[in-house]
Parts: sequence; structure tokens; C-alpha cells
Amino acid sequence: MKSDREALRTGGGAEELAGYSRAVRTGRWISVSGTAPESRGGVHEQTLDAFRIALAAVEHFGGSVANVARTRIFLAAGCDWRGAAEAHRELFGEVTPANTTLFVAGFIPEGVLVEVELDAVL
Repeated sequence: MKSDREALRTGGGAEELAGYSRAVRTGRWISVSGTAPESRGGVHEQTLDAFRIALAAVEHFGGSVANVARTRIFLAAGCDWRGAAEAHRELFGEVTPANTTLFVAGFIPEGVLVEVELDAVL
């Protein structure tokens, strides 16, 4: 029996250490793990960067921004939530996925102001 589950591993150290995948596709559903930015700029820049990394995982499975159904934005306490919201609007425009934005105590690695997750349906 062929499994309809496919995992994307990108080789990040945390993936191996914690035993998780960047993203998993099961049938038509794609779930992308919490994704930190590679850049260390402000909230707006980090949000754009993190979502671009997450969207690359969706594209790996044949999807696009149009397939995104839900996003989550986690912000370091006291960050400019409007910068994150503007970045979200820039990337998702008329797609307008469901969204949750939260403040959290902090992130791994240090220096990160934002982390994102998303789910897409092919």
C-alpha cells in the first residue's frame, strides 16, 4: 500500500535534534512547521523572510500562495505587530487566509522576533 504522506526535511540541525520535518504533505493537506527567518532585521523583514521560507516548502509539494488556508504569526513580546501584519498582507494579498497572531515569551534561536506556521490545501 502506497502512503500518501511525504515529508520535507531541509537538513536544519533542529529537525534532526527534535525529530521533525520542515513540512509534511498528507493527501492534499500541507502543514509547515514553525519557521524562523534567516535574516535578523526588523519585524517586517523577518516576517517576510520566514513566510518566504515556509512558502518554499508549499511550492516543493506543488502548491503556491493561493493554496494557503491558514497562517500563524508568533511575535516576541513587545514587537511591532503592525509590521508583521503589513508583511502578511504583502505576501498573501487577496488570498486572505485565516490567521492567528500571538505574542510569545521568546524564540530559539536568539535574535528572532517572529516565527510563522502555515497550512495549505492543494
